Amino acid sequence: MKKIAVVLGLLVAAAAAVAVLQPSGAGAVDPSATTDSVTVSGEGVVLAVPDRAEISAGVETRAQTAKAALQANATAMERVLQALRAGGGTDVTTQTVSLSTSFDNQGAQNGFVASNIASATVAFDKAGSLIDAAVAAGANTVYGPSPSRSDADALYRQALAKAVADAAQRAGVLARAAGRELGRVTSISEPGAAPVPIFAKPAASDAATPVESGPQETTASVNVTYELR
Repeated sequence: MKKIAVVLGLLVAAAAAVAVLQPSGAGAVDPSATTDSVTVSGEGVVLAVPDRAEISAGVETRAQTAKAALQANATAMERVLQALRAGGGTDVTTQTVSLSTSFDNQGAQNGFVASNIASATVAFDKAGSLIDAAVAAGANTVYGPSPSRSDADALYRQALAKAVADAAQRAGVLARAAGRELGRVTSISEPGAAPVPIFAKPAASDAATPVESGPQETTASVNVTYELR
């Protein structure tokens, strides 16, 4: 019993010493406490008129045998490929090659259908003439044009910078409304985006296939968290 009393006495003395050394008004530190913060989303938009387009053109042929359908298709498609290159198309690439059976209205097989489609990139103002050249060479399947920018990466970086600036402005408004000031950025994330055409309208011309596009929106968005002071 005497030993227990001695131990208890030492514990009481240690607690008293800690109480004496503790600064007046100091509180315990909560390890789970976090700094006040605000999280906002920012958006940036850059407008630019497309300067290039992707066109898909191909040939569909029919014949009684699979071999005949493929041979006829190969001959016709070679002319289309030559026309795409001669018309200023670059990055000429085969997209699909297919062969399937064909049927009449009664559901009976009546031959085979071969298809070959290729894509090409061209300056946007030449898209209409390239479509015409492909059709004149025998293309009976055409898709596009799909507008784009040759400097798409640079435009996206511009939009991204605008998105970060927009986030800072939004966060500043919230902080001031709460009587606080913005601190450092603690996190930032980029959901990502893609260019989207605002509108596309036909040009008034009968000489060639009319193709005209309005400006494209390149958009970017970010989520940013700031400390509050």
